[in-house]
Amino acid sequence: MSDKHEWRKQEKALYLPKAKPELVEVPAFNFITLRGEGSPAEQRFSDIVGTLYSVAYGIKMLPKKMAVKPKGYYDYTVYPLEGVWDINDEAKKTFDGTVKQEDFVYEVMIRQPDFVDEVLFGDILETVKQKKPNPLLDEVEFKSFEEGKCIQMLHVGKFEDEPATFEIMEAFAEAEGYSRLSKVHREVYLSDARKVAPEKLKTVLRFNV
Repeated sequence: MSDKHEWRKQEKALYLPKAKPELVEVPAFNFITLRGEGSPAEQRFSDIVGTLYSVAYGIKMLPKKMAVKPKGYYDYTVYPLEGVWDINDEAKKTFDGTVKQEDFVYEVMIRQPDFVDEVLFGDILETVKQKKPNPLLDEVEFKSFEEGKCIQMLHVGKFEDEPATFEIMEAFAEAEGYSRLSKVHREVYLSDARKVAPEKLKTVLRFNV
């Protein structure tokens, strides 16, 4: 039996919720992250995603490619891409419930296993810079996030249809005696948008209460 850690099997509560809202407590996890602004359809967003994966796989492949096994290392499936989404300060001044994609401010990230710390991250980052030079690598950060109490739900379908799912989640929160803290929210991408039809995309939506 394999000892490989697979988030789809061992962390279903956070990554494979049902298509109905639920209250969850999300503990602190470590991530590699990159920030950006504007529409996710722009090239920078794709470049950010590619850069993060180059670092994430650099860490995962340590034992095979560099014959290095960090203390506490265990085999694992690379975690899914996540994004925390907000709008810029100018858009907030005139916010009327609708959002233009060019007003987005986002931080895209990939969670890291427990054995990854800032030192290991720094070492791998330097290695990736040497093998695959990329100016965005200078902007990659290693951060810890503790989301705490949240409402989450699986959204199936187009990203543009997410507002209807958020309405369901907000109604659930209110019924349970909670209120959404802000319009900032997190998305966990379970599907590859390059390969899956928009109406079949699976995305975990989550906001703080």
